[in-house]
Amino acid sequence: MNKITIIGSGYVGMSLAVLFSQSHETIVYDIDPKKVELINNNQSTITDPLIDEYLLKKSLHLHATTDKKVAYGSSQYYVISTPTNFNDENNSFDTSIVENVIQEILLEDSDANIIIKSTIPIGFTEKMRKKFNSKTIFFSPEFLREDFALNDNLFPSRIIIGPYSDKSKEFASILQKSSINKNSQIIFMSSDEAESVKLFSNSYLAMRVAFFNELDSFAITKKLNTLNLIQGVCADPRIGNHYNNPSFGYGGYCLPKDSKQLLSSYDDIPQALISATVNSNEIRKTFLADLIKQNNIKTIGFYRLIAKTNSTNFKSSAITSLIEKLRDSFKNILIYEPLLDGKEFEGIMPIKTLSEFIEKSELIISNRMTDEIEGVASKVFSRDIFRNL
Repeated sequence: MNKITIIGSGYVGMSLAVLFSQSHETIVYDIDPKKVELINNNQSTITDPLIDEYLLKKSLHLHATTDKKVAYGSSQYYVISTPTNFNDENNSFDTSIVENVIQEILLEDSDANIIIKSTIPIGFTEKMRKKFNSKTIFFSPEFLREDFALNDNLFPSRIIIGPYSDKSKEFASILQKSSINKNSQIIFMSSDEAESVKLFSNSYLAMRVAFFNELDSFAITKKLNTLNLIQGVCADPRIGNHYNNPSFGYGGYCLPKDSKQLLSSYDDIPQALISATVNSNEIRKTFLADLIKQNNIKTIGFYRLIAKTNSTNFKSSAITSLIEKLRDSFKNILIYEPLLDGKEFEGIMPIKTLSEFIEKSELIISNRMTDEIEGVASKVFSRDIFRNL
């Protein structure tokens, strides 16, 4: 049994903590005492039904702490899963927290095996290896869906780590053996390549979302049936029926910031597709805002601010961008979002009850349709063609 310390208890950290703690002594270090208390009471810090089930029913070797002396110094592996937000002014991820954590770990354990799971710029791992004169800092990207983080760790599409060494090979084996799919592919590469894979993977998904959104914009303008177009296009098995449901734009934790980071990495490399993907997202939201403005009404209501169905995340949500684009064009802007718990959003107080929200809204703006508003679909503006994502 190894001892593994995980720094950060968000989607990546929490799911990995449960994954590893099935067979290994696992410590989660977090500066938030509320999150630490949740974990030590067998409760998840994130919304993920499978994590809840494992915490309740499985015998896990899991403990959380806010004490660095407990977290650092005696583990075989240290897994960094702290956030790296994209800084638009610097045109790059803010990696200061990751760098500080690396320094703190090495001060306690100069030979520490450090695995970076946070999304980082291309070249960051190698930069840290040189800065701290360490050959045991590695990068291993995560490919997780919100609400399915543990499932995606139990059934990984692939395990990637770089650079190759005996220690990175051993860690990859721990990931594979901790999963249910014991035959998941392990791919070793340089850390620069592993960092690139992460950014290109999410940028491809963003590009695919943008493609079908632009197909939908075309269909609206030309008065064509979007569903017919998508079904006809996606019947080709080379294209397939996934990531093809139109929306207000791609949002959430990863796609917006990762595509921007990849674009910034091109520097003087010729490209058009990556910048088009980033620009397409803004163009889509402007197009939809202009459509909504054509309604001769005074009051519009925004149903949910979350990035997608069942999410608890407002971060970079496309619908919040629509609010910014529309708030000066309508006399009254209403919001229905139970997760706000009565707190205002951008100076707008949310409506407490769904019935009041529906009654007062002349037009309801919703990124995704749900059973709650299906009964008033005639006054709902949504581009949710398939009604199931």
